[in-house]
Amino acid sequence: MRGLAGVDDQPNGGWRQFLLAAYGPPLLSSIGYGAVIPLIPLSTLQLGASPAMAALITSLTPIATMCGDLPASWIATRLGEKRAIMAACLWDAIWLTIAFTARALPVFSIAVFCFGLSGSVFGLARQTYVTEATPVRLRARALSGLGGVQRIGFFIGPLIASGIVALWNLSAAYGFAAIMSLGAAGVTMFLPDLPADVAARRGNKADAPKLWAILHDNIGVIARLGTGVLALMLIRQVRQVIVPLWCASLGMSESTTSLVVAISMGVDMSLFFFGGLIMDKLGRIWVAVPSMIVLGGGLAALALTHSIGPVIAAAIVLGLGNGVGSGVVMTLGSDASPEFGRAQFLSGWRLMGDIGSTLGPLAISAITALASLAAATVSLGAFAVIGAVWLGTGITKTSRKR
Repeated sequence: MRGLAGVDDQPNGGWRQFLLAAYGPPLLSSIGYGAVIPLIPLSTLQLGASPAMAALITSLTPIATMCGDLPASWIATRLGEKRAIMAACLWDAIWLTIAFTARALPVFSIAVFCFGLSGSVFGLARQTYVTEATPVRLRARALSGLGGVQRIGFFIGPLIASGIVALWNLSAAYGFAAIMSLGAAGVTMFLPDLPADVAARRGNKADAPKLWAILHDNIGVIARLGTGVLALMLIRQVRQVIVPLWCASLGMSESTTSLVVAISMGVDMSLFFFGGLIMDKLGRIWVAVPSMIVLGGGLAALALTHSIGPVIAAAIVLGLGNGVGSGVVMTLGSDASPEFGRAQFLSGWRLMGDIGSTLGPLAISAITALASLAAATVSLGAFAVIGAVWLGTGITKTSRKR
């Protein structure tokens, strides 16, 4: 079975190097992002923005990531995965430093957009690298590990940021995030080279496959399976937004809401290896479909809660559904991607997921405006179950085809 160059000769040392270099950068980067993302609205308000403007500027980061999804394949192909990851980290560090020093709202807003762009390159390059570097029999566990360390980073980051802000100020957190990005770039230097057969299969960079040709050739898979992934990412984002909104609607304090969210995140980040193991041993469908059904059930249960105990129970169910599905989107994309033109395919795949993430909060807003928050919670829970059926059908048809 194909694996990392050097691993066959020195299995323990080779894999230790791989684990440190492959998971170290996303962990450090996620800690930095986790530290600053919750602070962006506060920073914009401090610089004179209105609440509406603060919400708009906060949305620039995910919008930038969407904008960068397709161009990211060109960067990853031209530079190679290792250099692309390093370049993204350095770009991140530059714009986080500018955010750290910004004293004017326009400068800060440009910085927020620009460090959002690096997320698309970083995410695509690391997914492509891990896909190429690991045997297929270990693929789900390897990619679930990526999702897991990102969750851990997003959990640790805000805790560190709270201490930094208490000791210094809001701006200092962006300086900390820039240091984390520089650290991620440094660790990336130790990434092992990809197997020789990968470079041979890819051929000359000048003859790299064209983005639109690859997307056109795989439009059936992207439309069928990618739509299911869009639904999954939409529900995942809904979970992150709706729990604190529901707590607020019940009149819970900010500290109680934070506790509920922290418990849910703790359950979430503890299950990533378990989900990867199931996918590798039993198949992707045994995680993808149950994950969406549990998320849907958790949303429906949340709508029935009126006190702290049941709310925590529903939040735990949501954490369970999301945590066991860690890495499933990346795994399904890597499975469906062609060997020739993998980066180009995955850029389109990641765009579908990012569109879903962007639509999640919009769906909550629209349904709540038309009906109520409870209606939004129940209807999106039902949508999750429908999405699970669609995704399961897409996985089955794609598996038969391949």
